[in-house]
Amino acid sequence: MGENGKGKDKKTPKKKKKISGVPRDLMNDMRYGRSLSLEFFRQNAWLLMLFVVAIIALMGLRYKTKTKMEEIKALTVELQRAQSSKLQEKAAYMSLIREAEMKKLVEEKHLGLQFQELPPFELEK
Repeated sequence: MGENGKGKDKKTPKKKKKISGVPRDLMNDMRYGRSLSLEFFRQNAWLLMLFVVAIIALMGLRYKTKTKMEEIKALTVELQRAQSSKLQEKAAYMSLIREAEMKKLVEEKHLGLQFQELPPFELEK
């Protein structure tokens, strides 16, 4: 017989109380910092390393993206300047072509006109 005289002792395991779906002992472990023991880090070392490597890779990707964006901005500015310079050179070239054509026509028609090198100026009275 058992200690209380009523037969066999039945030891029933205590049921863990749950707080909103989480076992109470897990909540207490987290509250007192017991869940992050050395054993936890040993068991999950590969996962933690994977997590750290992923974060470092994402940081590197972000840095690479920012440097590429800065390079794109600099190249865009350089392209705009080159296009502007091209337009100025094209305008100067077209002006020289027109001038040469006009000189050729004046000589062919024997008009006696000459190209004036200096701009016109006003005489004061």
